[in-house]
Amino acid sequence: MPDVTLTTLQGLKRKGEKITMLTCYDATFAKTASEAGVEILLIGDSLGMVLQGHDSTLPVTVDEMAYHTACVKRGNRGALILADLPFMANATPEQTLNNCATLMRAGAHMIKLEGAGWLAEAIGQLADRGVPVCAHLGLTPQAVNLLGGYKVQGREEAAANRLIEDAKALERAGAAMILVECIPTELGAHLTSELGIPVIGIGAGPHTDGQVLVMHDMLGLSLSGRTAKFVKNFMNGHTSISAAFAAYVREVKSGEFPAAEHGFAA
Repeated sequence: MPDVTLTTLQGLKRKGEKITMLTCYDATFAKTASEAGVEILLIGDSLGMVLQGHDSTLPVTVDEMAYHTACVKRGNRGALILADLPFMANATPEQTLNNCATLMRAGAHMIKLEGAGWLAEAIGQLADRGVPVCAHLGLTPQAVNLLGGYKVQGREEAAANRLIEDAKALERAGAAMILVECIPTELGAHLTSELGIPVIGIGAGPHTDGQVLVMHDMLGLSLSGRTAKFVKNFMNGHTSISAAFAAYVREVKSGEFPAAEHGFAA
């Protein structure tokens, strides 16, 4: 697979071809996923839960994110590498710039920030300095305590309209991509049609420009034993992890995944 760039992703959106993303935290899985055709490897702060055993993403540090980003870079075979900026790592403009620089030096091609419209100033500053940004909207796990748990967002009309306006504002500020989590399927479709940049969904329905899942979830691995509604176990019917990754890519590209059963109503 040729190296995936922002230009690649923009071209896929224009053509209407779905984009595939999986979380990844080490070199071996980076090699396996990228060779299976996954276009974006996300070093998610989800590592705090699936690797470290915490009950949220909040304990993860920038140094830990940089370590795992460097590991993924060593195994990657052409995918675009996206790294999360962890909880409170963007509390000030100077802190945001320095921490994003740390992750880019570790091997990231793009940085993901969680939040809402208030991210616009930081995104503009980063874009001006050559740092592509993916803005994470909807259910933002770093704000789980404020949100009162892991709940579907944007079900009320006012909240849905606010999410769309926030996304437009962040696109104008220079965001290169939007990731939206746990919103109604209809809102996911509307949001995607309103933006010129790629929109990646997780629990946002089949109409976004692409899909992402936590790798451990799609391999049927869970510390809690609970499975989110939007997750599918791609190990079912396959005898290897590489085959499961390939099935994920194939089903996202064909539109088979996510199905209606993986989405949320308004």
